[in-house]
Amino acid sequence: MWRARSALEQRWKDGYAAAIYLEGHSDSVYCVQFDEDKILTGSRDRTVRIWDARSYECVKVVGLPIRNASAAAHPLQLETVDEGHRPFTTVFSPETNVEHTAVLPYLYHTGSILCLQYDDDLMVTGSSDFTLIMWDVKADYKPIRRLRAHTAGVLDVCFDEQYIVSCSKDATVCLWDRRSGEFVRRLSGHRGPVNAVQLRGNLVVSASGDGIAKLWNLTSGLCIKEFLSKDRGMACVEFSPDSRTILAGGNDQVIYQFDTNTGELVREMKGHEGLVRSLHLDSASGRLVSGSYDTSVKAYDLRSGDNVVNFTKWTSSWILSAKADYRRIIATSQDSRAVIMDFGYQLPGIELLAA
Repeated sequence: MWRARSALEQRWKDGYAAAIYLEGHSDSVYCVQFDEDKILTGSRDRTVRIWDARSYECVKVVGLPIRNASAAAHPLQLETVDEGHRPFTTVFSPETNVEHTAVLPYLYHTGSILCLQYDDDLMVTGSSDFTLIMWDVKADYKPIRRLRAHTAGVLDVCFDEQYIVSCSKDATVCLWDRRSGEFVRRLSGHRGPVNAVQLRGNLVVSASGDGIAKLWNLTSGLCIKEFLSKDRGMACVEFSPDSRTILAGGNDQVIYQFDTNTGELVREMKGHEGLVRSLHLDSASGRLVSGSYDTSVKAYDLRSGDNVVNFTKWTSSWILSAKADYRRIIATSQDSRAVIMDFGYQLPGIELLAA
């Protein structure tokens, strides 16, 4: 195990990774989340694709493909799904000569899927159709409720055991009860689209096109601190696991590191030549991964602020989302693909390092 870990770390230092492309979406891929078993991607084509993380095959498509969007004529009806409404219909398949059940088309998103998060029980997606949908993961991603409060596209979503938090182009953050799906409160104060949101315990941090990241207390609903960029809007935000650090990036091509308690700027990390669209901190390694409209993916050592990985040639279009773990970075872009940068590819003993 030690030998595999040492070899893997050296590959990160050398920037040595295999590139594997996931192809299947028909338009821009806006979001990604993954674990050891699966990779989930959400797209402008209005679907979520679920990929096997070992074979890289697409094993399920959730949602209504855009070519069938005209069938989604009743987007309001999902809200009654847990109150007696039957969201299924019997379909006869001439190929198999067997009847089966299918989810009716109006239960899906009617706009781009801009954000998603999942755990073992729940997936939540946010869309340009102004709504979120809760999906039952253990019931094969059955849609269970549509959340409706925003008046513009839902740009980011996160949740924990108690709350779902969403943010929108309407300049607000909305808080929902995870179990019931009931609306709890709206957090208002930003003067531009809220592009990203993160949740840690009783704290929420939001990043906006107004150039400000706000820290909110969920109990009171009040903004308790503000973090300002030096120039123009913020597009992404990330908490450290201990909540002591807030990281944000945006239009000015800079990644800001703030002290949560004092609000002071600790460090600026530079190197991107376009809008910083995505940030993700791998807590185990301390690597901060960023994706940018300059088409590059970078990794920084959070302890030193040094740029330790720089990929500039694996896609020719804007990076829209990038996530990382101990062995790989997965990034999505406008070219309708996701790219896996696997530093552990064919490395002897790599399976021993899986968490």
